[in-house]
Amino acid sequence: MSKTYRGYTLEQVAKTIDHSILKPDFTYADVAAGAELALKYNTASYCIRPMDVVAAAKALAGSSVNVCTVIGFPHGSTTTASKVFETIDAIGNGAVEIDMVINVSALLSGDYDFVEQDIRAVVDAAHAKGASVKVIFETAFLNDSQIVKACELTEHAGADYVKTSTGFASEGATTHNVALMKQTVGDRLKVKSSGGVRTLDQLIDYMDLGVTRSGCSATGQVLEEFIAKAV
Repeated sequence: MSKTYRGYTLEQVAKTIDHSILKPDFTYADVAAGAELALKYNTASYCIRPMDVVAAAKALAGSSVNVCTVIGFPHGSTTTASKVFETIDAIGNGAVEIDMVINVSALLSGDYDFVEQDIRAVVDAAHAKGASVKVIFETAFLNDSQIVKACELTEHAGADYVKTSTGFASEGATTHNVALMKQTVGDRLKVKSSGGVRTLDQLIDYMDLGVTRSGCSATGQVLEEFIAKAV
């Protein structure tokens, strides 16, 4: 019988993690080491910068770890055409999961038609190639009503996930925001917590709220903590 912690097995926790290597100062060696770690623990995906997709796809070939990359990252303010090009390029290089940043400025300005169109363009490009799309809100900039609106626009645009944060703003995921997003989308979309997820209990708190993915750069630390605590 598998050991568990708080009702979850190591495999369940690992398959919630998108192991993330996204900082601009990470080297090629860091990217290679990140792929090895994702393979070691069999995480859900390895989320890397667009420039690293080819290397990640090669390193993960034949495994069950998906290649994930970020689009319009980290500010979401690139043009829709740029986001679509990035998406098509990334999928062509081996990505099967696309994490795009919402146009935060347009959302805060109340230009909801543009926000939805921006998301839909990426969704259409990704889905045409069989890739899934997670939409990053950057909740640090949003109040509750804006988070709800972002969820609604994301659903209308046909995306697969709503996601809290890039990890590059003043605040990442919170239990309040994750619960609000889950309450808004129900089981129609999936929820990804991201930004500041650094401990095992924190990650499991989000799992208990209904997330199926959690961005994490401290994957090794979190999963070794699981191994130490599981009974």
